[in-house]
Amino acid sequence: LASPRSQAMQKRVPSVQELPKRLWPGPEENPRSSRGRQQPLLKSMTAVQTLASIIRSCYGPHGRQKLLVAANGETVCTGHAAAILRALQLEHPAAQFVREAAQTQVENSGDGTAFVVLLTEALLEQAEHLLQAGLPHTQLQEAYGMAMAEVLTTLPALAIRSLGPLEDPSWALHSVVNTHSLFHTNHLTKLVAHVCWASKGPDGSFKPERIGVCLLRGGTLEDSCILPGLAMSGKTCGQMTEVLTGARVALFHFARFSSPTDLANFRKGSDEALERQVAQLTTAGINVVAVWGKVDIKALILADKHGIMVIEAQSRKEMVYLSEVLGIPLLSYLLPPREPGKCKKVYKQEVGDSNAVVFEWEHADAPVLTLVLRGPTTEGLRGAQQAVYQGIDAYFQLCQDPRLLPGAGATEMALARMLSDKGSKMEGPNGPAFLAFARALRCCPKILAENAGLVVSRVMAQMNGIHQTGNFVIGVGAEGIINVAQEGVWDTLMTKAQGFRAVAEVVMQLMTVDEIVVARKTPSPASVDMHTHTQYKVVYV
Repeated sequence: LASPRSQAMQKRVPSVQELPKRLWPGPEENPRSSRGRQQPLLKSMTAVQTLASIIRSCYGPHGRQKLLVAANGETVCTGHAAAILRALQLEHPAAQFVREAAQTQVENSGDGTAFVVLLTEALLEQAEHLLQAGLPHTQLQEAYGMAMAEVLTTLPALAIRSLGPLEDPSWALHSVVNTHSLFHTNHLTKLVAHVCWASKGPDGSFKPERIGVCLLRGGTLEDSCILPGLAMSGKTCGQMTEVLTGARVALFHFARFSSPTDLANFRKGSDEALERQVAQLTTAGINVVAVWGKVDIKALILADKHGIMVIEAQSRKEMVYLSEVLGIPLLSYLLPPREPGKCKKVYKQEVGDSNAVVFEWEHADAPVLTLVLRGPTTEGLRGAQQAVYQGIDAYFQLCQDPRLLPGAGATEMALARMLSDKGSKMEGPNGPAFLAFARALRCCPKILAENAGLVVSRVMAQMNGIHQTGNFVIGVGAEGIINVAQEGVWDTLMTKAQGFRAVAEVVMQLMTVDEIVVARKTPSPASVDMHTHTQYKVVYV
């Protein structure tokens, strides 16, 4: 005989025949339609929806830009989802969890941040609908796991092109660069393809760290070029403008003084010590000094006297990167490092109306080429820089797995069709779960159509009709549906597969959460009962 508790559970769980009826009508076009009638069963639902609403308009090549205002007042204009997520100050643990998964995705594969966030939201919304209909959590998790396994199994079969080992990668990188660059996409793609191809090692291996990116204001993106070695924005300050052999480098970051009194105290006695410090640099074999900060005129005169090349850097980020490449610290005092940084030569290079300083090495692990980006605005250069990094990361992925998938939402639509066909033939809870997973996958082409300003219902109807015939290379373009194979819109198989795995882990984890409790680290007078001395808890609902 069954226990009273098990009998009660059986009454609450719908039968196999009853569940499809309770799911109809489903959220085919607007899965949020039932949100106002019942409280969500998934406690992380609202937080994930809020996070996805921020990212949604940035998805795809026609995504919008956002102005991010930092706490220090700095304003950054970007449409890159990873940068937006980093700037957000999130308090909800579920939102932090999704951000962590998206950031891990971009660290491992270089792209797919928005994909992870948006698909996570769509799957949780569909899961919420199934739970509201009475499907138990355990059965839903099992069915979602089966659907994800089907997706990962089918994914390689959709890879219809591969990048050859001796093939120009421009065609494979164009759609990646185009997603993150607003202008001059063809020129930028050719530069990225050339710098990736030319920086490969003799054994055919490719290391992204062998490529540098330098931003120089002035000109246009069409004026961008490639320089040997590692180029950094900066200027030479003394008579020495080059060291053509045996360069020995020291890096300095001089502190800024908070008051004139601090500056006066620092300068007191500095005239006597300055010459001794510069002489110590010479004794240590230093003949190149790069400085982040203003160069003292007296120190510059002494450097010229001792034959030291002085560089005034314009980017602290580039100085930190140079420190990592040289393997020496960024010092705040004018003292020689224990071991100087070594490179073949250092020299000034004119790029249009701007100047760069180039460091060249001979060993294999050092940067061999730098892509110098030109542009009139800092924000435009940052966007181009992000597009370059995305292209480099995509090429690194292709060197590990050269297979490419149809882009522009075509792959997601093909997977949705596959799951729909299987789900419609399944009995039990797996059928509705497969259909729900398919509806979630269709969110990707829907959002692409929305951001392109198209009529979503018309585009989705056209795509669905063509995909039903077996043509899975139809995606979303600027003016409607496109043949992605003819337009050259591709996604790397490795990035897409990693994105699906990241989404699966996040969704499965969040579906098991029934309450979010945050314990305060330090009790405040308002949160502590003076009689019982118990600490309150913060519950996110």
